[in-house]
Formats: sequence, C-alpha cells, structure tokens
Amino acid sequence: MMVTFVSECEKKALPKTRRVLDAFANRIGSRTWQTVITEEGLAAVRKLLRRTASKNTAVSCHWIRSRSRSELIWIVGNRGKFDLQGKVPVNSTKQTVFSSHWENDWHYLPLIKALAAMAALFHDWGKASEFFQEKLAKNKIIGDPLRHEWISLLFLNVYINEGGKESSDEDWLVRLAKGDIGSETLRSMGYYKKQAEILKKKPLAQLPNAATMVAWLIVSHHRLPLLNDAQKRSERSFRDKSLPLLDIQKLFKVITQKWGYENHFDDTEFVEGLSQCFSYKNGLPCDSKAWLVYAQKTASKLLDCLPLLEAALENGSWRLILNQARLVLMLGDHYYSSLPASSQWKSDLKLYANTDRDVAGKIKPFKQRLDEHLVGVAKQAVKTAQLLPAFEGKKAELQRAYDVATLKKKSPNKFRWQDTAVSKIAAWRCNQEKLDVDHFGFFAVNMASTGKGKTFANAKIMRALSPQMDSLRFILALGLRTLTLQTGDEYRERIGLGNDELAVLIGSRAVLSLHNKDSREAGEAVINDYGSESLEALLDNEIHFESTIPQSDFKTVISSKKEQKFLYAPVLSCTVDHMMAATETKRGGRYILPTLRLMSSDLVIDEVDDFDGKDLIAIGRLIHLAGMLGRKVMISSATIPPDLAEGYYNAYQAGWSIFATTRNIHSAMGCAWVDEFGTQVVTIEENGEGNGRTDYQSAHEKFVKKRVKKLSVEKVKRKATIIPCSQVGGESETEQHAYEAIQSAILQKHSQHCVLDERTNKQVSFGVVRVANVKPCIDLTRYLLAGQWPDDTEVRVMAYHSQQILLMRSAQEKHLDSVLKRNKDDPQAIFQKPVIKEHLDTTEAPNVIFILVATPVEEVGRDHDFDWAVVEPSSYRSLVQLAGRVLRHRELAADIETDNLVLMQYNFRGLKGDEKPAFCYPGYESSENQLDSHDLTQLINVEALKEKLDARPRIMRDKQLNPRGSLADLEHHVIHQLLTAYQKLGPEALEGWLRGCWWLTGLPQHFTPFRAGGRQLVLYQIPKESGWVFVEKSPRFGEPPIPREKEYRIVREELTPHETNRLWLERDYASLLKNVTTRNVEKAALIYGEISIPIYGDSVGDSGYTYCSQLGMCKVYRSNS
Repeated sequence: MMVTFVSECEKKALPKTRRVLDAFANRIGSRTWQTVITEEGLAAVRKLLRRTASKNTAVSCHWIRSRSRSELIWIVGNRGKFDLQGKVPVNSTKQTVFSSHWENDWHYLPLIKALAAMAALFHDWGKASEFFQEKLAKNKIIGDPLRHEWISLLFLNVYINEGGKESSDEDWLVRLAKGDIGSETLRSMGYYKKQAEILKKKPLAQLPNAATMVAWLIVSHHRLPLLNDAQKRSERSFRDKSLPLLDIQKLFKVITQKWGYENHFDDTEFVEGLSQCFSYKNGLPCDSKAWLVYAQKTASKLLDCLPLLEAALENGSWRLILNQARLVLMLGDHYYSSLPASSQWKSDLKLYANTDRDVAGKIKPFKQRLDEHLVGVAKQAVKTAQLLPAFEGKKAELQRAYDVATLKKKSPNKFRWQDTAVSKIAAWRCNQEKLDVDHFGFFAVNMASTGKGKTFANAKIMRALSPQMDSLRFILALGLRTLTLQTGDEYRERIGLGNDELAVLIGSRAVLSLHNKDSREAGEAVINDYGSESLEALLDNEIHFESTIPQSDFKTVISSKKEQKFLYAPVLSCTVDHMMAATETKRGGRYILPTLRLMSSDLVIDEVDDFDGKDLIAIGRLIHLAGMLGRKVMISSATIPPDLAEGYYNAYQAGWSIFATTRNIHSAMGCAWVDEFGTQVVTIEENGEGNGRTDYQSAHEKFVKKRVKKLSVEKVKRKATIIPCSQVGGESETEQHAYEAIQSAILQKHSQHCVLDERTNKQVSFGVVRVANVKPCIDLTRYLLAGQWPDDTEVRVMAYHSQQILLMRSAQEKHLDSVLKRNKDDPQAIFQKPVIKEHLDTTEAPNVIFILVATPVEEVGRDHDFDWAVVEPSSYRSLVQLAGRVLRHRELAADIETDNLVLMQYNFRGLKGDEKPAFCYPGYESSENQLDSHDLTQLINVEALKEKLDARPRIMRDKQLNPRGSLADLEHHVIHQLLTAYQKLGPEALEGWLRGCWWLTGLPQHFTPFRAGGRQLVLYQIPKESGWVFVEKSPRFGEPPIPREKEYRIVREELTPHETNRLWLERDYASLLKNVTTRNVEKAALIYGEISIPIYGDSVGDSGYTYCSQLGMCKVYRSNS
C-alpha cells in the first residue's frame, strides 16, 4: 500500500517525528513523507509515533487508494490540527481560553476541596495518643483499643460542641478561621478514660451539616462503619428499615465505636490501653503553628462554601460531593504516606504519623511528623480534587482509540443491523436540543441473539455514543475470565484494536499466560517474576496493555505502572469483579482506581443476566455509580428479563439524576434497545416519583413484543423433550436409575443427530450432558466410562468442571475450543482434528459418540457447537443458555424435525424427594421462594418445548406471575424482589442504596455482597521425591509450601485401563508442565498447578476429597469412625 504522512508537529515534537518517519518513508517535503509499506510496517510506524507523542505531536497518515482518491487512516497526537478527512486549515484565529475551561461546570468543586482539606487536617489526630506513639516507637503490630480515626472524630466533636453546647457551622468555622483552637478544651479529651464514658459518646450525631460531612470523612477514611462481629446479631434490626436520604442524623445516632472502631479482645489489656489512647504527653497537632495557619485558611474557604452545601443538601447532590471528597482524601493520604519526610518541614512537635523502611527493608521508628502529615495530606487532597475535572475525560491526555477502520466500515449484510443501531443513535443525538456532547445520560440494552455479532455491535454503539462519535473509551466488564480473554482476542483480531489501545485485566497472570499462544515464553516470564513482584497498593492483578502513559499531573499521584495502565487504556476488558471494588470496598482504598476509571469511561456489562441472587443488587450499585459519575451504560445479553432491564434503568437514572443536578443540566436521558431485528431509541424525562419508570416499562414492553414476534418465525434449531426419571428405592438406586435414563437418551440423540465422517464411513456425534454440580459430574462420567454400551457403539467421555488443576483445565479448554468451533464451510473439518481423527482411526464400531459431561461452566463463555444435549435442569435461564450451545455455528435451511435436547424430569436434588428447594445452587428456588413441585413436567410448557426451545419465556413475563408453579415465573418473581420491589428500602435492598443513606455505612455490602460464594481452598500440585503432592502456600513470604494431603484427607484415585481407553482427551500433568518451562518445574507447579475448592462449613477437615488426574477433585463425606 502507498501512504503519505503529513506532520503538523511543533517545537521538540517535530525532530522526534522526523527521526521516526525518515526511517520508514521518503521525505517529499519539509513536513511530508511518502512510501510503499506493508500493514505490519505501518502499524510499527504508528506505534513508534505514539510512543514519543506529546501535546505538540500531530501526524496524519493517508492511504493512496487510486489516482483520484485517498483515505485518512489515522492521526497520532493533536487531532485539532486536522479535520475529519485529514485536511489542514489554510488560516486560523486565536481566542483566549481559561486554562480551567473544563472545570466550568464543576460548580461544587470548591466545596469538595474544602471538605476534603478540613477532614484531612483532623483525620489522624488520634495518632497523637501515647498508645499510638509508643506503638510506632517500638514497631508493635497491635490494634489500638480505639482506632485512631474514632479518636480523631471525638476531637472534632469536642471542638465543635465546645463546652457541651451544640453550635452551628458558622460558629465553629469562624472560631477556627480566627485561630481560636481551644487547646484546653481539646486536652479535656484526656479525661475520657472510662469505658462507660466512651460508650456514651456518639460523636457523629448532633453536629451541624458541614461538620457532619467532615466527621463522616474522618471516620470513613480507612473503613466504612460496619457492626463488629460480636454485634452482628443485632443486624436484624436494620433489615427492611427505611432511612431516607436526608435522615442522616437518625443513622448517625446509632453508630458507636462498636461499628468497627474498637479492638476489644482482653478486658485487662483493653482498659489499660484505653487510658493510653487518651493520654497526650507530647501535645496535640494544634500546637503546631503550621497546622493552625493552614487550618485557618481552610476554615475560611469552607465558611465561604456553606451556601453551596445548603444547596447540595436541598437538591440531593451532596451524595456525589461526599463521594468525591472521600476519594481525594483517601488518595491524598495514600500518596502522601508513600513520600519520605519533608526536609523543609520545621516543627517542634514530637508526634509522628508513620514509620519508614531502610534500604534493607527493616522498619525505622519514625518518618513523617504528625502535623506535616496532616497538612501534607490536606494539600494533596486539594491538588487531587483539582485534577478530577480533567480526569473526567475532557482532557486529551486521557487516551481514546481513534481511527478504528473496521468500526468505520459498513457491516456485512448479515450484520447490517449494527449500522442501523448506530444511525438511529446518531439521529437521536442530532434531534436533542442543546445536547452537551461530553455529558448526556444514556442507558442501552443489547438483546441480539447469540452468534449475531453482539460483541462487535457493542463497540460500534459505544463509538456512536462517544463525544464526537469517532472514538472509543469504555470498560467492557464480563463475568468470567475466559469470556474476558476471548473478548480481548475478538477485539484485537476482528475489530483491530492494538495492544496499545486495549488492556485486558483478569485475576490471574498464570491464566493470561496460558491463554497466550506463546505459552512457553510467557510461562517463563511468569516463573521468573514469581516471588519478586512488589506489593501493589491499589491494584494487584495482571493487566495486559502496551503503551506509553502520557505525562500528566495524575501520573505523580498514581505512580504504579500497572495502576496507570488500568486508568489510561482506551478500552479496558476486565472481569466485572475489578470494577465492583468501586462500590463494594468496605475497608481500604481498593475502590479508588475503579472509581477514577469509571469517571472517564463508559461502561458495558456483557452477559449481564449470568449473575443472580445478591450479585444482581451489587451490579445495580455499580450501574448507579456509573450514572452518578455521568457515564453511559449498556447491558448486553440475549436473555435479559424485563425486571432486570427496568431495575438497572432505575439504578442508572437515580445516579444520572444526581450528576445532572451537580452540573445544572437537564435530567432527561436517552434509552436504546437493540437487537438483530431493529433499534428503538427514546428520550425519557424524570417525572415525579416514578423517575420515568412507567415510560421505560412501556418502551421496553413494546420492543420485546416485536422481538418475540420475530423470534417466533425464526428457523427452529432446538426442540426439547423430557425423559422420565423418578425416585426408586434408596438414594444410590435412584441415582443409578437416573444415570441409565441419561445413557439411553444419549444413544437416542446420537442415532437421530449423528453426522457421517466421509473418510471412515462412521456415524459420529458430539454431545453435552449438563449437570448442576461437580460431584454428579464426576460420578456420571465414571458411570459412562465404565458402563455397558451396544457392540456397534464406542464412546469417548470427558468431565469438564471448575475443580481441576489450572494447567489441566487449560489444555482441556484449548482442545474443546479447537474442536467445537465448527467450520461453516467445511462440516467434515471437525473429523480432521488430530485427537478426533486418532479416535476414529482406532475404534472398530460404526458409531462413535463424543460426550462432554459438564457443569454450568459450559453454559457461558464457551463458543462450542454440539449436535445434541442432555440437561439436568436448574433454572429456565440455564436451559436457554445450554440450548445456545446446540447447533450454535450452523445455519439451517429448514426447521429441525426431531428434538435435540433432552431434559431430566427431576434434577438430582429433586430426586431426593424431600421438601427442600431443588432448583438451587445454581438456581432461583429458596426457602423463601419455593416451588410446589420439582417435577419439570409441572413447571414448564412441555408442548411448547416440543415445538421450539428459545428465550421467549425468559425475556417476556405475564402481568400475573405464578412463581410456585412455573420455573420461568419463579425467576421473574425473584428478580422482581431483588431489583424492582421499590417499596423495600432497607440496607439489603437496591432501592435502599439508591434512595436512602445506608451507603454511608458498610451494611449494604454486608447484607448483599458480590460473589458471596464462600471461602476457597487454594492448593497446588507440585513434584516431590515421593511423587505428586498437594500443598498450600505459606502465608509467610519466603517459607516453603506446606503439604496438605493428610490434613485435608485427599485420597488419590485413578481410572482403570478400560475407563482410560474411553477418555476423550487424556492429559499428562508432567508433560504439560514441561511445555511451560524446561527449568524449575516445582516453581512452575506453584503457579500453574493451582486448584480451587469451595469450603462448606467451618472447617476444611470436616470433609475429605478424592482426586483423579483426569476427572479433577471432588468433596466426599466420611464418618469419623
């Protein structure tokens, strides 16, 4: 291809650019280059230019397509130097623009700075105590009887309510502004030495408005108030309790030091330590002149901001103000604490805030003086607050992905609906009067069917929602690591995003390196780094992103390269867990990075309905925060139920309304519904109490009715029947009977849906048997491996679940992905895969059945295409998701004739015949929402499934539900209870988070935590002289791993030769380890030999485990005799 480069660089950027372009192209003018170059070479040029780019860089690249036409391919640097076609202006005019032009709609920024600075000046006063100073001097690792932030709060309360009388904000701020600190009053804190006196204190209550805000910032700067474990019994008194947004005092009247600010283990030690907590031999921070001078200045500023605070309390925007004040306070504390003590600080105060480490890593007694730390954090908090408007996304230093050629092009005819969605959104934007391109509310739902290009469409839609409709900057959050990695691959390969535009973040560096094609090289890098990685304060997971981070003010505050990549990457593909920290963090600063990222990035949550239970509420909290930060949100899945869409609209709208109020912009917002049949975009106004919910319901219902109508005339790819299975005798006999029914169903489905391998003339089929849990998965696999099959039939069986060694599971998934991603143009290609071909060549029988026995890990995130499926039902959603794996890649000319899915009449829990919930773990049934029957024939429309199995019952609901008699209605009912039961306003309810003030505590996250699946036991299989051994890593760094097989009662079992012969894929752990590294095998095993097992009950020792190298690990129960 022939290309022309045009440089409009200035100053030092010009010679830098010339050096790069001169190496690749011929200079045909003082600022113009031309050459013939390959796509790879052009990508290298762009990468080098981006690496050296600054604010003075501006280079365009034009592809000479013909004699009469050229095409702008990309621009590096300042895009303002060119128009949309890459032309440069012949003339320009200048206008003076204030440097803070991007701040002009941050009306409450002065208030944010003043609140954060005042809180910073008091936040560590509790460290002045004799107890804390002695702890620092002697390097004691011990919890304070009363945490320092609670004592700091007591100091503030004593100062404000001087003499025991309540005062107004004007009173205490005027006193402080004059320098009247009242030292003697503050020293009277030393009299609080009796526990009874302390318990009487509720220092958050009876404070004026500004003081209340400052007090909460102080007490929450390390952790949100949350009941101690000993007090958790009284938590029931908070359930279902409404606490309106402005009823803060009612909440603060119940918060004492018992809410996480007391360490009371031994009575004697507690009483002794408590007296030291109120002894201040070395003075107080107010004895420092420097502290007092800055406090006077801050008090004056907060005094000036009181009218702003009153307005914010009246219009509800105080929530966002307080959120951002806490953010900058904690970020300032985090950053300033990492600095060395200032050599310029002059103070006689003999109080210290923290300790330091010497070159050898040993702790030195003292680092920063306390008054220096307080003033330093206050100043840093103000500086950080000043950066927030720029970080919101208006400044060019926040990288966006421009010039993505595949997104500019028209989609192929099959995916033309993607372009329709973009044009409808563009038309809506044009029709909105006075639309601020940087700030407009938008909530989108993408319900396109599986295989219709939903992931690609998400990128096109987010580009259409960008300020100038020409770039990408968003977060793509997914529920699974595998989905995250696959989506990252798709964005690189199909969309064309480079490693300098797309960052992929998952929770495991080992998983990332195994996913990469150059696994040997990546594996060696991981092994070399093992044990030497530095502790990351805000982000401790691996992120794959290659780009130079631009010089910026934020770069000094966020100093870690990993954290900078997380913030600056234009497109971030990550597991949703990394973003959930923004709302779910109860203690520490792990929420800071995801919150900052969300300030500058729109949010897409893909496969959103894969979450259930309390996770749905937690996701709602994240969507609310995205709206409150002024971002756009899209949820994406083919099977989104009405209550889920409405509940998340409601959460987004509540957040967006707060943002709109803080910026004085109209709270109306856009809503879009997209699928392969069409796009609907509407404007929804905030109207009274319902917040536009009625309008949203009507629009959603209208869209779904059209979708259901279109789906009903689609080609039938899946039909289902139910096989009878019931209780026969004891539990083992019933189980055996169910296994026999499954085996019969497998044979029947094979005979109906097998495909002829033309090379061997054998009838072959690939099927999946879906079971709910790991134990039946392993037991059924062994039954099928050992069972009696007809003489004309051979089977090859594989167990697939989560409780397998990481390296073994990775090899298994790579094989399945390779085999089951069907080639539409060559149906026979599947039989040429090496492992499949070998099985077909070595079997004599004319029928060969490949059977994958899988848990729900197969339902989501695996791009597999099976001929048939047998399903143990857990929920209607799981039926639809699993059905999507049958004939996934194949287009049909006509409807299928015979059913290709078989559903069990009862699941294994239901076969027990007791009254306990059966459609659970996973599923929606619970003791609060129980079905009348566990017989599937009574719970779904059997006749309808015989005609067609699709998502219609999932995406549409009746006005009157029957949750006790219908599986689909049960799911709608449970989701309604979680997301759209608007009368529920307690801390456990989403509406309590949106409309109440429970967010000031950690109660919402306590009642409805994200990923509340319980603890995990993480083991590693490593080589020892005696053979392979499961070990646990030592909690102490540098110590050898601890053998655990005896303690956890792990029994190893292996398959018989007969069973091994019937395996679909036999893997050898030792060989796989050698493929990763040829050096330290034990070290590699401590990375790739990981296996995670859920812990049920209080002790791991309560149960034992069996482990089979080919089938994985499974929990068993044994008697103690």
